[in-house]
Amino acid sequence: MNSQSSVLRTIAVFCASADGTLPIYRHAAEELGTALAARNIGLIYGGAKVGLMQAVAESCLAAGGHVVGVIPEVLVDLEVAHHGISELHVVDTMHTRKALMGEKSDAFLILPGGYGTLEEMFEVLAWQTLRLHDKPVLILNINGFYDQLLCFLDHAVTQGMLKPKNRAILLVATTVDDAITQLSALPMRTTT
Repeated sequence: MNSQSSVLRTIAVFCASADGTLPIYRHAAEELGTALAARNIGLIYGGAKVGLMQAVAESCLAAGGHVVGVIPEVLVDLEVAHHGISELHVVDTMHTRKALMGEKSDAFLILPGGYGTLEEMFEVLAWQTLRLHDKPVLILNINGFYDQLLCFLDHAVTQGMLKPKNRAILLVATTVDDAITQLSALPMRTTT
């Protein structure tokens, strides 16, 4: 049974396994990790020790936060698993990874990333439109990284391919503080 809670306890962060070409992306990931720890919000992430994933996890840990990683066996075998975090869950598939991250989180936050990050974001958005969950989904649009994607989604609305109410479920922030403020202001759902 779902019930409302006013406390944001955990955020699943989807982001790149690369740093990107601009230092601002890694800096934002580090700022996010530190901010989550300062607000006693647990981080759920992909469990890797590379790229923006490493940056958000290690900054959260360094600030005293709780970090839960969920990684499929294939990536552990490639030696990218971060064994220095609070909890590391090794799962069999990417699908299981996303399901467990979704189960453990109160909200989803998307930092810059590539195919994997976009796939994760669109899957949780699709799940929300199908009413499989009612957790907020927010893009942290650092340095305008997602501007063209957001324009495309608006185009999909004007072309009748995306309902305006479904477009509206994707929240957008340009700073870490605004992102956490927006997510914290929404009622959270907990499973009891």
